[in-house]
Amino acid sequence: MNKKVKIAVVVIAVLAVAYSAYYLTDYMHAEPTATSYLNGTDGINVTKVDNGLFINGPGNDTAVIFYPGAKVEYTSYLPMFCSLSSKGVDCYLVEMPFNIAFLGENEAGKIIDTTNYSRYILCGHSLGGVVASSYMAHSGKGDGLIMLAGYSTENITKPTLSIYGSNDGNLNRKSYDEAKPHMSNMTEYVIDGGNHAQFGYYGKQPGDNSASITPENQQNQTVTKILEFISRLG
Repeated sequence: MNKKVKIAVVVIAVLAVAYSAYYLTDYMHAEPTATSYLNGTDGINVTKVDNGLFINGPGNDTAVIFYPGAKVEYTSYLPMFCSLSSKGVDCYLVEMPFNIAFLGENEAGKIIDTTNYSRYILCGHSLGGVVASSYMAHSGKGDGLIMLAGYSTENITKPTLSIYGSNDGNLNRKSYDEAKPHMSNMTEYVIDGGNHAQFGYYGKQPGDNSASITPENQQNQTVTKILEFISRLG
């Protein structure tokens, strides 16, 4: 190998490492609206645990384990899940390695194996939903699945709730429709005017469409539908 080729190989290697480092450390940060909930609210305690945050409200029967969307800081979803917790459902927000759920698929198992709830609901936003469903399919754990602007590539027979916004610009509707047969026990709810990003507070997401409703409206509708879904599980 001559000197010029060696130099080219080194340059390419350095650029590849630099790009990988940039990709892994570049993500959408939680806005102050979300991080203001880190200390909890009236009646709600937010506690740091080994793999994320535990949101403890008045309930002790059901826990939702949430996988965040790709490249989204997990604390972005605190307001919505604090609201859900205040209505009797404890929540775990999982902090994924480098904010990529694929790197932490089995994190739900660590929670399920070390706690004692009657029901565990796996939940994920976008790519987080894909990974949560994959964990359910591979492990058999979880009593229900909630997909926020996501879909399953695995066969899921347990009760599933799918929620997405009518203005979502990031959800691949062709892939979503093709995935529906995988979710044989699915209830679908479309939020009129909602988009992809407003399940959390992390700013506008590239490729998304503008919402015609507020984040609060979108999240309130989501919490209502989640509670209805859980109540039907018996």
